[in-house]
Amino acid sequence: MSRAEIYRRVRVGKNVSETWSLTLRDGRKLRVFEIMALRRIFGTRRDEVTAEWRRLHNEELNDLYSSPNNLRVIKSRRMRWAGHVARTGEERAVCMVLVGKPEGRRPLGRPRRRWVDNKWMDLQEVGCDYMDWIGLAQDRERCRTLMSAVMNLPVP
Repeated sequence: MSRAEIYRRVRVGKNVSETWSLTLRDGRKLRVFEIMALRRIFGTRRDEVTAEWRRLHNEELNDLYSSPNNLRVIKSRRMRWAGHVARTGEERAVCMVLVGKPEGRRPLGRPRRRWVDNKWMDLQEVGCDYMDWIGLAQDRERCRTLMSAVMNLPVP
């Protein structure tokens, strides 16, 4: 088993990434970690023109490692989980927590990024500005096309 196969199997956040509320800084840190791991796996290459050893560029690493990167996988799983929760029904506790509004006062300062905010950003990146995401989740074919579109998004 090669190192790339091992990395593919122990990918970051494989089981819990659906519930992460990622900020842009967290996404950048995940991307940096992934590039560092891929550089360790694939090593350096000898340049044909100058015959010197050099580090691989990010694009070359992405070409060598054919699987989608961690951010795409997290976004796709988040969309899949949102559809699953929306289809369970509004009487279930998971759906009430996701859709409900908390009571009481919020703390001072800028509100933290919520999981729902990430879901809206994912939908906007795909070009879907649906306000009724629960109604969208009922159409499984449309959900599947959105999840595949999320997997093909460019990641900065």
